[in-house]
Amino acid sequence: MQIHHYQPGQPVPEFKNAVITIGTFDGVHAGHRQILDKIIKEAKDVDGESVIITFHPHPRKIVSSTILGVRLITTLDERMELLAQLGIDHVVVVPFTDIFSSMAAEDYIKNFLVDLFKPHTIIIGYDHQFGRDRAGNYRLLEKYKQVYHYRLKEIPKHIIEDIAISSTNIREAILHNDTATTNLLLGYPFFFSGKVVHGQKLGRTLGYPTANIKVEDNEKIIPANGIYAVLVEILPVDIALQQQKEHLPPVGKKWKGMMSIGFRPTVNGKTREIEVNIFDFDFDIYDLNIRVHVVSFLRQEVKFDNIEKMVQQIDQDKVDSLRVLSE
Repeated sequence: MQIHHYQPGQPVPEFKNAVITIGTFDGVHAGHRQILDKIIKEAKDVDGESVIITFHPHPRKIVSSTILGVRLITTLDERMELLAQLGIDHVVVVPFTDIFSSMAAEDYIKNFLVDLFKPHTIIIGYDHQFGRDRAGNYRLLEKYKQVYHYRLKEIPKHIIEDIAISSTNIREAILHNDTATTNLLLGYPFFFSGKVVHGQKLGRTLGYPTANIKVEDNEKIIPANGIYAVLVEILPVDIALQQQKEHLPPVGKKWKGMMSIGFRPTVNGKTREIEVNIFDFDFDIYDLNIRVHVVSFLRQEVKFDNIEKMVQQIDQDKVDSLRVLSE
């Protein structure tokens, strides 16, 4: 898959019989895949290329007053990775700005969609809106399809509504420890990435050293507090960091582990921390980026009477994690 970062005033590559759709596709979840499979099939049928037009930042950050409400299931890079796995030919990332959002709907069709992408086919949701005041819609695209010589296909209401429901349910499930619903609707275990940073190093004194993770994208949704069974993989390391480390773990291997998200009340923690204990693991991974696949919620965070009782529960958490992960 080729990724193109469009800049206003610049051309995009020439696509062969472009079959395009437009959307954020946050999560690239099971519902989205119905549309994406249709795009891929349609492109093959016309000997063309599948083209996804997506926006960054999320349009809600520009057109909505509830900026703090933007929490994404996947970051832009994660979306690109998931789309590539499905076999999409091209993704064009378009900067979503005030100027772009104020473009008249007719100009959006002619100057943006037609002149830039020269679409053979546009496949779009029945309720898709675009342009200034969201005046553009499917009916307007239908009005101009003979003028600009593109085919137009509608994504039915029931599919669009299912996708909207799924996206909302996924976000709610992530925020309420419901890993079963999250992973069922996504079609894969929810994941997030972050850099391993130094913590208080209490875990190693208890026999459970942890990697403290800093998630740098503040729009990325993070699971609710609690204890989880997880799989952990090390992400590729740049050359400079490789030279600093004597012994690096293999990239891409998934290690079993357990994760704690919360305030660590037993030790009077003051800040919300994400800590992962990786089983059978003995590598220095400070400053490395890791990805955590959240497989199953185990229990809520609780305050124990003493450290000994906390360690006893952690022992059981490891047993429970290994059982879940072996399944």
